[in-house]
Amino acid sequence: MIMDGKFGKFGGIFVPELLIPALEELESAFLRYRDDRGFVSDLEYYLKEYAGRPTGLYHARNLSEKLGCRVYLKREDMLHTGAHKINNTIGQALLAGYMGKERLIAETGAGQHGIATAAAGALLGMEVDVYMGTEDVERQKLNVLRMEVSGARVIPVDSGSRTLKDAINQAMRDWISTVENTHYLIGSTMGPHPYPTMVKHFQSVIGREAREQILELEGELPDTVIACVGGGSNAMGIFSAFIDDDVELIGAEGGGHGIESGNHGATLSAGSEGILHGSLSYVLQDGDGQISEAHSVSAGLDYPGVGPEHSHLMETGRARYEPILDDEALRGFKLLSKYEGIIPALESAHAIACLEKYAAKPENKGKTVIVNLSGRGDKDMSIVAGLMGVAP
Repeated sequence: MIMDGKFGKFGGIFVPELLIPALEELESAFLRYRDDRGFVSDLEYYLKEYAGRPTGLYHARNLSEKLGCRVYLKREDMLHTGAHKINNTIGQALLAGYMGKERLIAETGAGQHGIATAAAGALLGMEVDVYMGTEDVERQKLNVLRMEVSGARVIPVDSGSRTLKDAINQAMRDWISTVENTHYLIGSTMGPHPYPTMVKHFQSVIGREAREQILELEGELPDTVIACVGGGSNAMGIFSAFIDDDVELIGAEGGGHGIESGNHGATLSAGSEGILHGSLSYVLQDGDGQISEAHSVSAGLDYPGVGPEHSHLMETGRARYEPILDDEALRGFKLLSKYEGIIPALESAHAIACLEKYAAKPENKGKTVIVNLSGRGDKDMSIVAGLMGVAP
């Protein structure tokens, strides 16, 4: 019998009956193999030798001096394919292989999850189809090419807002009709159980490493951990190691043009309880319960929902979430690039902008902060160039 997969009242399984056997099969396999010696050995091998783990915890001295905090960056941007997404795609693709699946399908917004899925499929010899909203296809052309070069087929989705939400809808429809030989490789801590728990498990390597590294470098835990939040996988990955400690946890959401404008992706800051893509969480919706379109300069934060555990962390007060405006994220992008020579993904730039606002408060001066730098900014250079009014 499948577990309910709840975080407090959030999470659960709200899917068509046709998908229940697939979720039961997936949960059973995950529980069977997550601690299996052979599976763990394979996963650790690929994460180390293929993906490039462990990633560094870099003391950003220039940024620290500029902001007045002791800033450490967890360098997930140094991983193969350019972001934390590879941790989860290797884990799930390996699990799919153990289950006898031959095909992977995925959704992607910014393209990083699609690239990481394409890479994992190529590595393990599996067919890969990636659903991507046509708006995201247009603004992430380089990532589309990277997926196709790695052997994946990118399927544009032209319905709805033509972004991540609609790509997920289409991937769900595919999975219903192909479940016998296909694994749906969800890229974040969202969706029906067991996905939020499973993706957190595969991303928790970020937090385990960061905890061990900061204790070695500082001899104590940080005061604060900051990460960007769209669906929420990089944030849950690093938060997971500090939830039981006296460490402040802050998630930076995509604020778009501002909550007042209604043109944003700040689900936790401005949303309400609702069901989206198989689980109960906070969602952006109108008075009739219809899902609203989300907006962020970052395609990876352009999602009207959020992982259910983040909703639980917010409601219990264990973590707080702050909307970051598009222009603030651009400032964060420039700040890290200028002072450290590290060009962040626009998603990660939201976390840097959140750090800057945090450091501006007198009570936070001198505190030790870890920022999860979830990805690098190669993919976003043309977008940034447009925002800055220069030719890419």
